[in-house]
Amino acid sequence: MVKFDSEKFDVVKFGAKGSNDVRVIVDKETGVQYLLATTYGIGAGMTVLVDEDGKPKLRK
Repeated sequence: MVKFDSEKFDVVKFGAKGSNDVRVIVDKETGVQYLLATTYGIGAGMTVLVDEDGKPKLRK
């Protein structure tokens, strides 16, 4: 199991419905935003969010 490092990352948005969970996680140092989607008992996926130019989306 992966440990969440709250000193390095912030969870800025959270949504859940049934066994599905979606979070936007921000690296505190770089400001880069990631999307983490989980379906409990099945799996999870994480990807960087990008802006309209394909660059990593940063927290403002």
